[in-house]
Amino acid sequence: MMELPDLVAGGLAAGTLSALALGGGLLRLRRQLTRQRAETAALRTQLDGSVRAFTAEVEHLADRRVPAAARQVAHPHVAEPGPLQPLTTGTPLGIALENVVLALQSEVAAQRTRVDAAAQAGMRGATREIQAALYRLQDALRGLQQRYDDPELAQTLFRLDHENEQSLRRAQVTAVVCGAWVGLAREESHLVDAVTGGQARLAGYHRVRVHNHLEAGTALVSHAVEPVAIIVAELLDNALRHSAPDTDVVVSLEHVHHGVCVTVDDAGLGMTRDERDRAQRLVAGDDLILLTDLGDPPRMGLAAIGRLTRQFDLAVDVSSASPYGGVRAVLRVDSHLLSRLDPVDRPPAASAPRTTRKAAADRPAPSHAYGTESGAPEPAPGHHALPDADGLPQRRRRTRAAAPEENPAPGPAHRPARRPEEAAAALGALQSGTAAARAAGSAGTDDHGDTPAHRTGETDHTDYTDHTDHTDIEGEAAR
Repeated sequence: MMELPDLVAGGLAAGTLSALALGGGLLRLRRQLTRQRAETAALRTQLDGSVRAFTAEVEHLADRRVPAAARQVAHPHVAEPGPLQPLTTGTPLGIALENVVLALQSEVAAQRTRVDAAAQAGMRGATREIQAALYRLQDALRGLQQRYDDPELAQTLFRLDHENEQSLRRAQVTAVVCGAWVGLAREESHLVDAVTGGQARLAGYHRVRVHNHLEAGTALVSHAVEPVAIIVAELLDNALRHSAPDTDVVVSLEHVHHGVCVTVDDAGLGMTRDERDRAQRLVAGDDLILLTDLGDPPRMGLAAIGRLTRQFDLAVDVSSASPYGGVRAVLRVDSHLLSRLDPVDRPPAASAPRTTRKAAADRPAPSHAYGTESGAPEPAPGHHALPDADGLPQRRRRTRAAAPEENPAPGPAHRPARRPEEAAAALGALQSGTAAARAAGSAGTDDHGDTPAHRTGETDHTDYTDHTDHTDIEGEAAR
């Protein structure tokens, strides 16, 4: 039987061991708790840093990226800043922020288009009423021109008509940019008449020189007459505005493989590459045209050309320089928009430049044999072209021509009959001389000496408006 002291010693030993084990466990728990507290503090610090970084990124998005993205919709050259922390690129946070920017740009573009469409609709209605009023004023002025023949009054009426024509062109271009119809219905007309008609709508029409190299009778189909006149007027206006007032603007009308080209060359300052690219995009008509993209105040000439080229299947190129250092603008009218008028039955306007191309019957037959009768030119007076041993002509010393008879025998004068074109040109010259004499008489009241186009006979925008229909515009204005 175990004695009591042994039992007490064993209990104390067991208690000691238990206390030691419990103390070791408590020490481990305390160390683990300390480690967890340190980890919790580190996580809290990291979380606070992430929150601050996220807050800064959102503030950067609101202050910098969103305004720049909104401006970039209207001005693509504006650079949009990237994220504040480049490390967020590609992360869920970075992708979410990029989606916010893209959604904002899409909505801004949609709202901008809707607002611009509303503005165009309002301007289209206003210009329609203005056009109707200007057409009525034009008819009244022309009625007064036909009623009174007083030279001084006629000069004033012609000047008022020309000013009204310029205002009408501005209203018409504005309406076209806003999506309205051109506003006039024309008959088939000579293409040269459409070009001079566009020239007559400008203040500096006297600086334009038109060279007509088309075949006689080259005309435009009815629905292309007014668009071509508007485009030519805008190209000429751009050339006149950007060139010195003492220089001329040269217009050439040429046949090409696919139709006819109207080339406008000016001697202005030209354009930079960026300006030329932007102008080419406008006249091509491929991009959406917004009024807010046209400047302040809006410059609508090239935008109106773009509308018409896309609507009537025309082509305009302004990407090249002119031989005079300015800009070359080329309007191409394809063959399906061309027609032919008999120049005898319906001649062009008397003030229109005559064509330099001869008729087919007047052209000499081509000859490919050198030295034959049909191909050899006639020798000039005083020269004798005698063939040498090789068959080549030899030049001889000039001899004095025989003196003409002092008293030639009188004979009947055989003058060839005038062609209709020559008669029309003579009539135009007579009218120009009469107008010039009247203008000289009233020079004391005219400081500038600019006579309207239909007064001097240089250009006449009424010669190809045989059937002008204003009822559509006036009717829409009334509605």
